[in-house]
Amino acid sequence: MHLLDPDLHTRRAFLRRTGQLALTGTALPLALNLAAMGEAAAFNATDYKALVCVFLYGGNDYANTVVTYDDPSYNLYSTIRGGGAGQTAGGIALAKSALAPTLLNPTTPLAGGLQYALHPSMTGLAGLFNMGRAAVQLNVGPLVVPLTRTQYNSTDRTTNPRPPQLFSHNDQQSIWQSSSPEGSKIGWGGNIGDLALDSNGNSLFTCINVSGNAVFLSGDSALSYQVSTGGAVAINSVKNNVYGSAAVKAAMATLVQQSRTNLLENEYNRVTTRAVTAESQVTSALLANPATNPPFSSFPTNNPLADQLRMVARLIAARSALGATRQVFMVSIGGFDLHDNLIAQQPTLLTRVSEAMTAFYNATATLGVADKVTAFTASDFGRTLASNGDGSDHGWGGHHLMVGGAVKGAAFYGTPPPVSVGNTRDSMGNYAPVDQWHVGQGRLLPSTSVDQYAATLARWFGVADSELAGILPNLSHFGAAAGRPDYPADLGFML
Repeated sequence: MHLLDPDLHTRRAFLRRTGQLALTGTALPLALNLAAMGEAAAFNATDYKALVCVFLYGGNDYANTVVTYDDPSYNLYSTIRGGGAGQTAGGIALAKSALAPTLLNPTTPLAGGLQYALHPSMTGLAGLFNMGRAAVQLNVGPLVVPLTRTQYNSTDRTTNPRPPQLFSHNDQQSIWQSSSPEGSKIGWGGNIGDLALDSNGNSLFTCINVSGNAVFLSGDSALSYQVSTGGAVAINSVKNNVYGSAAVKAAMATLVQQSRTNLLENEYNRVTTRAVTAESQVTSALLANPATNPPFSSFPTNNPLADQLRMVARLIAARSALGATRQVFMVSIGGFDLHDNLIAQQPTLLTRVSEAMTAFYNATATLGVADKVTAFTASDFGRTLASNGDGSDHGWGGHHLMVGGAVKGAAFYGTPPPVSVGNTRDSMGNYAPVDQWHVGQGRLLPSTSVDQYAATLARWFGVADSELAGILPNLSHFGAAAGRPDYPADLGFML
């Protein structure tokens, strides 16, 4: 069975259950769910580093995000997607002329003259790529073990296991974030945070989510501390007058924070007290870094993702006040489930992604931490290359972006997938090489696993090789040690 190794997780499971028992009460807001101190850190960080996951909910269409540009590849793409004669727009294909401003110029050209451009709305990220501050990971997605299409179609699921519940939104979101389907309670971002807890003066600010609840930032000891785009989430009855009465507020504050003789009541109030203290710390730290300050005022308006990343940048600026040397953040944007209206709606979404991530990088550069902060995209899955008429359907692998001063930018990583819908077999029943990386309708069979992608980021963050197996359960099936040097455990895109 290719599942979590119980030996690696027994102690963590014990700690998690202990923490859950201590948090049995649920009457107060989710912001109160702040865990106890965690395990000893795997490293003692003296510098600062942060990872920022930018999750694109709904399953982003990879083929119109990182678009094939050289004539042979573009012509195949255009034909499959219903493009017009003369490389003009048509169906769900973009016109080639629209891609010229976002053409990506890697330091080392791809073999065979292959070229890519970003969607025309992504001029900011294209500029960062060409400046060497961003890179593209090609065809990455969940894998349990390396698979070819023949192995994918095999009835031997023990030797050739597939990720569970492929093409399901909720399950694939969870698998991207935690290596397990919907219902998982522990994410790899949170497990990275587990190892950093003791490196931070206040462990509560190790994992911070600005987009709501998600499994990605839940660790075995680290829990996701949630903030809004306006700052820390306060307990209104403790922070503000109740029914206009300061006396009621004071009584409520005493009620939910005083020591109790009952064990569970006392633990409930202890956690509440910690939440109140944390809110006060965050609010105070952010006052010194208001959104009107130049590093943050340049973020675009009417852009929910930019609002989230502005808050992340302000929290990073406040890192010393918060006692943080290692942090993992999550932000997100939805709306990518474009079975219909792909051409009409994706440009707005990708404009927001590009503008927000570009402004965020510029803010980290102004703060002097561009090489200490790495943002990366993730999504439920890629989508079909084939058009369904007005959009594309659920897929598997997709292309993703890494942005930051420590990224080995102006480069593509991974294997460029052939432009094909992938339905061709020869007389012996074997798939043609061009179709070996597709599972029908142009759904990409990933040539890079999420575990490889995550391990590369985790190593840069400071996680030791010996700790990776406890964070990424399928990583042991990849890399030279597993006899698969063609699936390296470190993808090489970080300095």
